[in-house]
Amino acid sequence: MSISWTKLGLFAGGVLFGTAGIKVLGSKDAKKVYTHTTAAVLRAKEQVMSTATAVRENAEDILADAKEINEQRAAEAEMLIEDEMIANETEDTEEAGE
Repeated sequence: MSISWTKLGLFAGGVLFGTAGIKVLGSKDAKKVYTHTTAAVLRAKEQVMSTATAVRENAEDILADAKEINEQRAAEAEMLIEDEMIANETEDTEEAGE
């Protein structure tokens, strides 16, 4: 999901200036509001990006661990099958010798 920060800023500005009962801000006040709003959006963007990066890194670690677990289980299953085959061969040999 991609967030359009420009659209979010425009929406926030529209809500701010479009809400009933808000006085029209002077240019100095408007600049201050825009500056604080932009700073808040930039902080939010940075936080979202760092969270997304952390999730991506953890997802890669989880995937690698899951693959390792599956490989171990496959190796254990192979060993069990081989042990069973050896046991069956030994039984067949013992039966043939009797």
